Amino acid sequence: MNKIALITGAGSGIGKSCAEALASEQFNLILVARRKHTLLTLKDELESKYNIQCMIIDMDIRNKKKVFENIEKLSDDWKYIDILINNAGLALEMNSIDEGDTDDWDIMIDTNIKGLLYVSKAVIPLMKKSGKGHIINIGSIAGKEVYPKGNVYCSTKYAVDAISKSMRIDLLSHNIKVTQVAPGAVETEFSLVRYKGDLEKANAVYQGFIPLTPKDVAEVVLFCISRPRHVNINDVLVMPTQQAAAGIFNKTL
Repeated sequence: MNKIALITGAGSGIGKSCAEALASEQFNLILVARRKHTLLTLKDELESKYNIQCMIIDMDIRNKKKVFENIEKLSDDWKYIDILINNAGLALEMNSIDEGDTDDWDIMIDTNIKGLLYVSKAVIPLMKKSGKGHIINIGSIAGKEVYPKGNVYCSTKYAVDAISKSMRIDLLSHNIKVTQVAPGAVETEFSLVRYKGDLEKANAVYQGFIPLTPKDVAEVVLFCISRPRHVNINDVLVMPTQQAAAGIFNKTL
């Protein structure tokens, strides 16, 4: 039987590239995102190209009730999840701490921290029943170093770093691996979402250097997943060559 992976934020960016990478390795996929139409398109593409099965769950991971309901109602064919990729997350605006929009803060905290926790709490019992599993948390360089006006977003990614370490300890006796993959600058919809649709601001973020692609990150994820049973990659920080640290770039192009 094919292994099963559940991926949040699967409709675009890193999540979509992870879906493609795992489908190429014959994983059946549970694709989770808010936009149903993007999930339906991705499902059709992956099933046709790789001869696998995909289930879609269109939901916002901030909705605790929906998260637990959707995981609880998985059929026996889908409930034994081998891989969980907690990818869904976002940043909103860049402001000094005293000028931040508290609604933006709530969305970032509810998605990046609480949503990750809800999905993990719903899936982990299924992994414990099967006596194995692997959780991949997509973190960020922003969870290793803060940068100007990144205050609350950085805080949420620092939380992902701490949660990953805590998970690894708590789940050790259940043979469940936990890996954090923390990318630097990746060209996705991230900046477009951060700047609330301002294309000029979003495009400027990636000018002057070659950023990571979602595929680059997905290849790292696949490497971590494909290690032998006795090997776990705890933490990976992957950066563009022209990025040395959060906010420090060699913009020469």
